[in-house]
Amino acid sequence: MRKDIFLFSFSTLLCFAGQVNSQSKKAPIDAIQQAEIKRDLFTLADDHFRGREAGTLDELKASMWVAEQARKAGLEPAGDDGTYFQFYSLLRERVNDHSTVKIGDRTFSLWKDMIVWEPGFASVDAPIVFVNDPLTVDEATVKGKVVALQFTEQDLTDPRKIIPWRYVTLVVQNCVKKIAAKGAKAIIFVSDDRAQQAWARAIQDRIRGTYRIEGRPSRQLLNGIPIIWIGADALDLVRVPNQQFQANVYAEAFTYPSVNVVAKVKGSDPKLANEYVLFSGHTDHDGVRNIEPGKDSILNGADDNATACVALLAIGRAFHQQPGKRSALFVWHGAEERGLLGSYYFAEHPTVPQESLVAVLNADMIGMNSPDSAGLLGITPPHLNSSDLANIALAENAKGPKFKLDTEWDKASHFEGFYFRSDHLPYVRKNIPAIFFTTLTHPRYHTPADEAATINIEKLTKMTRWMYATGFGVANAANRPKIVDGFKLEK
Repeated sequence: MRKDIFLFSFSTLLCFAGQVNSQSKKAPIDAIQQAEIKRDLFTLADDHFRGREAGTLDELKASMWVAEQARKAGLEPAGDDGTYFQFYSLLRERVNDHSTVKIGDRTFSLWKDMIVWEPGFASVDAPIVFVNDPLTVDEATVKGKVVALQFTEQDLTDPRKIIPWRYVTLVVQNCVKKIAAKGAKAIIFVSDDRAQQAWARAIQDRIRGTYRIEGRPSRQLLNGIPIIWIGADALDLVRVPNQQFQANVYAEAFTYPSVNVVAKVKGSDPKLANEYVLFSGHTDHDGVRNIEPGKDSILNGADDNATACVALLAIGRAFHQQPGKRSALFVWHGAEERGLLGSYYFAEHPTVPQESLVAVLNADMIGMNSPDSAGLLGITPPHLNSSDLANIALAENAKGPKFKLDTEWDKASHFEGFYFRSDHLPYVRKNIPAIFFTTLTHPRYHTPADEAATINIEKLTKMTRWMYATGFGVANAANRPKIVDGFKLEK
């Protein structure tokens, strides 16, 4: 995590605070109770929910729990057909277990000594050419052949390459389309030492395949050209000149349910109650994955993103206790880890009129790292889509938790591209004002170590109160936040 910290001008923020105070009632932040947040967090991040993996009964079970807590808190249902739920279908494709790969006289066993990177259909019988530099090799060398190469960080400048799983993913993404464009029939990656460290995790990830929803593009890298990953023990085998490669790769498709939980607190103003401040988080995480045999296999996702789920419940209780003039809408998205699928679905099929959404306040991972620092994304161009909304959030930070804001992660130049990896993004693409509250990544991110006991509950409570005060300010402001003129994301 980058440590560059920028402390915004306090005097400037006091000006923002004055503007907000002139428009709104003071948010009763004491309604956000730390004990309730802790209780909910330890429940939702418990092994009982088995990591809440999207498209499984565990995700549905966790969503039912969230809906029940919203009901107990006095929130009204705002999903489909008078319920708390908005169901949608996940379209899953995975590699069929009957897929086969043979190199020379050696047959490779799927998910044991070979990984098929992505599902698809292909039948290949062609010689192998081993290349040292896949980016500069000429078309005549690879056309009609199977290209083999060892993982290499050549031409990779991304600092994430030091992490084995990121390294493997970056190398594959950096090479395969360029090789395929030169006429390769298949691509074989051979482990180096760093790639081999990611082998067990890769099996758990790749065996699941790809997910999408109707109307969203596939995340497939190639179509009809298999990408195979084998261990370093086969390096000499693929180096043999004109070694023969034979493969039959098959895919299978399934449809699974996922769900958004949607609830609301009606606003107190007869006219403004038809407008909504949307509070956003995601319920799912990575489920059960046997990454290290004999060790904890449940990725409970306490920070990612049970913290935001329980924050939304606490904010809902506070709005129920004292509603704003505008209505508060709460959406616990499903399938975020599959590619923001729940939020894309809700943005396309909102259960309230799209034009009634005045702002989106999204939270993702809000309970870790330094007690006095945080991230607020969507406040730096080109990610700043509403100065009005950003100023309210900054003013509330100055009045309340006074977090030092790490602005590096909001820059278009930041290597993590973090702004594009959470549930505010589909709404931003609809030109709805949005900001993203986070305390950023950490070493426990997407590991079994992301447990409730590791969360800084006091910091989580402060983040929740900040998010709530910001939303309360928007709910009571005289005017809805405006979109910045000419707003356009970099990608």
